[in-house]
Amino acid sequence: MTPAGRRLSAVWSLVGTKFLPFADAGSDRLPLPQLLRLSLFQVSVGMAMALLVGTLNRVMIVELGISAALVATMVALPILFAPLRALIGFRSDHHRSVLGWRRVPYIWFGTLMQFGGFAFMPFALLVLSTEGDWHRFAGTTAGALAFLLVGAGLQTTQTAGLALATDLAREEDRPRVVALMYVMLLIGMLLSSVVFAFVLEPFSEFRLIQVIQGAAALTMALNLVALWKQEARDPSRTRPDRPRPRFTEAWRAFASRGRTRRFLLAVGLGTAAFAMQDVVLEPYGGQVLNLGVASTTQLTALAAGGALAAFALAARLLGRGYDPLRLAAYGAVVGLPAFAAVALAAPLDSAGLFRLGTVLIGFGGGLFAVGSLTTAMGLDDAGHVGLALGAWGAVQATAAGVAIALGGVIRDVVALAVDSGLAGPVLSGPSVGYAAVYLVELLLVLATIAIVGPLVGQGRVARPAGGRFGLAEMPG
Repeated sequence: MTPAGRRLSAVWSLVGTKFLPFADAGSDRLPLPQLLRLSLFQVSVGMAMALLVGTLNRVMIVELGISAALVATMVALPILFAPLRALIGFRSDHHRSVLGWRRVPYIWFGTLMQFGGFAFMPFALLVLSTEGDWHRFAGTTAGALAFLLVGAGLQTTQTAGLALATDLAREEDRPRVVALMYVMLLIGMLLSSVVFAFVLEPFSEFRLIQVIQGAAALTMALNLVALWKQEARDPSRTRPDRPRPRFTEAWRAFASRGRTRRFLLAVGLGTAAFAMQDVVLEPYGGQVLNLGVASTTQLTALAAGGALAAFALAARLLGRGYDPLRLAAYGAVVGLPAFAAVALAAPLDSAGLFRLGTVLIGFGGGLFAVGSLTTAMGLDDAGHVGLALGAWGAVQATAAGVAIALGGVIRDVVALAVDSGLAGPVLSGPSVGYAAVYLVELLLVLATIAIVGPLVGQGRVARPAGGRFGLAEMPG
């Protein structure tokens, strides 16, 4: 270690684990440097999510002039692969290979798909924005393929990567390890959204190409570093003649418990409630409040900051034995004033209220995510780590994709009705279509609270040994 590195390590050692909540996530079996290196795959996934859901949807709608319905459909295309996450996790649990790896092949091929999708995506979008029927057909086809490849890649990488992290950690360290992985996802979204905002101001098509292809190269680099010498080869564990249970039987046993099905329904509705506005949030700020590309791209960072604040509060509550499902319900309740604030920002012409609503959306979504994820960790049984994580991820991602697509469609349909005069003289202006989306989200939030209600009290978490529950103890 260099002299500067030794001095930095000495300073951090004086801070203590109270202010370094993930310092105790490492162990002799999985040292913290190795764990942090493994978590880089979550940074790449967060970067891809910030680019697809945050930056590209605003650029495609406002700068490139593509319809919101088409943009929402493309942004939602990666979610078509989401229902397969449970199968991916299950297959990685029982992968057969003479090389002795279970998780690495899935992470590697997921990385290749992410890279391939990002590599030609900007050119497809530029062709799509060009006038002419042939250009629109070719651009739509190529753009859809690019979004689908990126989505399939990040779904595969994240599912197998989280399962690998769980494999490498000791059983008592797994909640802290998975929590670190989830927070690294948000950090990846936060940092990348700030960088995208900086490099895309002022906007140009050449810069768009540089940003997307730079994300492709960085994804490959981060995931290669993350994978290097992580999973030990064990051919006896993956030998071709090893018996493997059927997925349908494993899934039937997993989903047969009534509480599991109701819980997954609540996760789907709550996720849809907080995800529907993803595709319209930045266009709303740009088209209605006249915010620039840099200002609207920073909204992703504001939402991520609100989510991190929610994690800190949730850690304290869960440390006192608070019911995680009640916490999830409170997160949904926070969504009520959050969506109302964003909807009212247009008639009040208040960018500050718009940003406040964005932070509250991140905060409420963070509380809901922590509560549901804490409960989801108890769904694992019979050693099917990949299946349990994949089931939660499949429901969440599928609900998010459907909600994102519906958000764009609702906005376009209502805007068309307003422009044609069908909505009447009172409802006029571009903000009406966006307000309709937030009204639907309010209804979904109320439905989520109703579904979660009967489950409250069944998922209480015991206080950890030693009387401490920091950010590191949050399952993710």
